[in-house]
Parts: sequence; structure tokens; C-alpha cells
Amino acid sequence: MIRSRREKLGVHTLIRGDCTTVLRRMPSQSVDVVVTSPPYNLGVPYRTYQDRLPEDAYLDWLEDVCTSLCRVMKDDGSFFLNIAGSSSQPWMPFELMTRLRKLFVLQNHITWIKSISVGEITYGHFKPLNSARFVNRNHEHVFHLTKTGNVPVQRLDAGVPFTDKSNIVRRQHITDRRCRGDTWFIPYETVRSRKEKFSHPGTFPVALPEACIRLHGLRPGGVLLDPFMGSGTTLVAAERMGCVGIGIDTDTSYVNVARKRVRAAIDHEDED
Repeated sequence: MIRSRREKLGVHTLIRGDCTTVLRRMPSQSVDVVVTSPPYNLGVPYRTYQDRLPEDAYLDWLEDVCTSLCRVMKDDGSFFLNIAGSSSQPWMPFELMTRLRKLFVLQNHITWIKSISVGEITYGHFKPLNSARFVNRNHEHVFHLTKTGNVPVQRLDAGVPFTDKSNIVRRQHITDRRCRGDTWFIPYETVRSRKEKFSHPGTFPVALPEACIRLHGLRPGGVLLDPFMGSGTTLVAAERMGCVGIGIDTDTSYVNVARKRVRAAIDHEDED
């Protein structure tokens, strides 16, 4: 059994421990937004976690975690769940969503596009696949789950400028922003080594949790939780956006990386 270790870093809390245990000890209705990306059960080489459970055991485990997340979330909170299947296991994310229907409403289903080809030009990053059956999987899911399905979102805060500026006046928009929609092209920055990925096999860009924060409309001082903190990307986004971050992870090495990244983000904000 993993003993929990809690530390404060600025306004943020980093917890080394098993989220299934830590979440049970958290107060009910204490979290505004959850942004997280759990292990995908696809054999990803984490340092200590074995990412290959029998399918039912994996789904049971995540259902248990999500039940606790539902309890700690406020009634008007948002849960952004980033998860992906694989070409050989495409049903896994949807099997999980079917189970979560008893807890949440699927308010928005966002496709995170990591690489896209427009004409002959490719934008973004993709992992090469050597297969006679499958094409490259260049996207992942971001499921926006709420308790009621009626949580207001800030579509323009998470939006993008108009390409054709004539739309602003012609369509009587107040600002040069339009809804981003449910396809988010957020590429990784180019990395050439494990060190640049913070020695973690499952990172996502800071821009992804930042977009989730903006879409929900989480204001400075709001509480943002990531029960699978990994290298701390969600907490870096929390610091940049003025939110109070809570991150949980079982792996001491990943918590150490997260601590360094959050401290660097705090120092950068102090310099500004």
C-alpha cells in the first residue's frame, strides 16, 4: 500500500499517493474542474504502474475513480477526461463512457487532433505506425462530463479569432472570437528525447488543460484537480491561469518532475 505524502507549492498541493485512496479523503463538492488523462491500458511503459490490466478490471478501476471524482466535484463543475483507444482496441473509451452514464452527462465530446494533413502539408506531430491493417491514429478523446448537462461554458474564451474579419461586423459579433468547436488542433512541441518529455511516456501539451479551463470559465482562485498528475502539466496550466491546483500521482519520480515544473512556472510568474 502506498503511503500518501502531501506538499504545498505556492497555492498548489502535490500528493504522492494512490488517487483511489486520496480522493476518498477529500471533502465533497470541493473541486471546480477536473482535467486528467489516466493510463490507457495499452501497455505504455510507465515507471511503476503496469499498464495492461484485464479489460473489466481496468474499467472497474476507472469507474471507482470517477465515482469519487463525482463526489468531490461541485454540482456546477466540469470533468475533462482525456483518453484514447488504439486501432486494435478502439472500443475501450466508449466502454468507459457507457459505464459513466450513471454518474455524469456527456455534455461535450471534443476530439483532440494532434496531427492533421491539409492538402500535401502535414501539421503537428504523429507517432509512426508500421501496419498492414491500420492508419496512424492522430487524435484522442476529451470527454467533457458534468453532473447535469447544463453547465454554462465560455465558448469564446476558449475560441479562436476569425480568419475572415468581415464576419465580425457582418454577423454582428462583439469581439474577434468564434467558438473553437469540438475539434481542437493542439500539437505537441517538437521533442527529440525522453528528457524533453520529462521522462514520462504519456504527457500532453499545456495548451490542452488551458483550453479546458477557459471553456469551463474557471476563474482565478478556482480549484483544479488532476488525479493522474504525471509530470504536472495540469498544475502548470493552473499556475498560468491563476487557479489552485491539486495533483495526485503514485510515482515518486513523476511527482519530483511535477514539483520542478510547477516551481519553474511559479518563478516565471514572479518574474513577470
